[in-house]
Amino acid sequence: MTDVRPGPWLRLTAIAAAGACLAAVISGSLQLGAAHRVLAALALPPLCAVVAAAWIAHRRLLRASGAALVSFLGAALVITRPAHLGLAGLAFAAASVAASGCFRGEPAPRAPWRDYVTLTKPRIMTLLLLTGAAGMFVGARGWPGAEVFVVTMVGLALACGGASALNHVLDRDIDRLMPRTGSRPVAGNRVAPAHALEFGLALSAFSFVLLASLVNVLTAVLALVGNLFYVLVYTRWLKRSTPQNIVIGGAAGAIPPLVGWAAVTGNLTVPALLLFLIVFFWTPPHFWALALLIKRDYAAARIPMLPVVRGDDETARQIVWYSLVLFAVTLLPFAWHTAGLFYLAAAVLLGAVFLQLAWRLRRDTTPLRARALFHFSLLYLALLFVALAVDPLL
Repeated sequence: MTDVRPGPWLRLTAIAAAGACLAAVISGSLQLGAAHRVLAALALPPLCAVVAAAWIAHRRLLRASGAALVSFLGAALVITRPAHLGLAGLAFAAASVAASGCFRGEPAPRAPWRDYVTLTKPRIMTLLLLTGAAGMFVGARGWPGAEVFVVTMVGLALACGGASALNHVLDRDIDRLMPRTGSRPVAGNRVAPAHALEFGLALSAFSFVLLASLVNVLTAVLALVGNLFYVLVYTRWLKRSTPQNIVIGGAAGAIPPLVGWAAVTGNLTVPALLLFLIVFFWTPPHFWALALLIKRDYAAARIPMLPVVRGDDETARQIVWYSLVLFAVTLLPFAWHTAGLFYLAAAVLLGAVFLQLAWRLRRDTTPLRARALFHFSLLYLALLFVALAVDPLL
């Protein structure tokens, strides 16, 4: 990436990092105890985001931002008060230098706001937010409350949007090789890779700050884990290296129900893991149905999706097996007394249709059958989690 002037998202993140460092210094000087520790913890995400952006796209900011992060971590490890405050003050000074550096350099062309919305993959995000909201309803055994619901949904949306934007950056080379993705903002050269990177890092950092400060730390950590798993494990590693990419990588998309559950309960128990498993086992048949439709695109980009590596017949066979497991897993919330008869009826009915479409695809592996399963799978997951959310209200 070329060294261009950081965009507004990194400038905002750098200012937030410097401001958080200052708040930590002041609260430490006033010996505010728990408040100081909270403020100090909330400074870390924006600091890490600035360092990551500097390392990848803006090397001239690396010295100041790196010094700020190292000094801040050093302050956290030092017990003696003068050294602690001194290192914290040094962190604030270095963070301020990094923030001022974000306003220097040659500006990159501005992209339309619609392209930034596209970077967040809003259609995918909608389904992720739905599963997260259902996790809240199930965990709360009803309406979780307006405040925690809104804050959690915003925080989860920021985490999902940030991960998707970073996915655009990492996949821009293969996106250009596939007609389906060639017109994406970064692949189509409408958004500079550096600016898309800054956007994704900023959303991810602010997601953690929002969830950790207004919900709970477990919720923030889970959202961050899902973000990092999708970006680093799936996008960066699995997607390009193994036909099991979507099987293992599906764990990232299964995190939102855990986020919703943790937001209202503050813990993770078996019922939450059952929601995770539903999305986890839904992902392979859903995604492989799409892969059957765009197999040539994946082959051209040298992505080892299952239809490219093993062929259509084996993919259809695997879809049937995973659909059977999915059907069984969807019955577990009822068996565990997490959901009632309304959900059970929905799970059986929707599962029966899903299995029928999967079996038809196995018998006649055509694009028409694959398209029918793919589109129904989206409706299936949405309706299943709506049933989970509604069931406690009945």
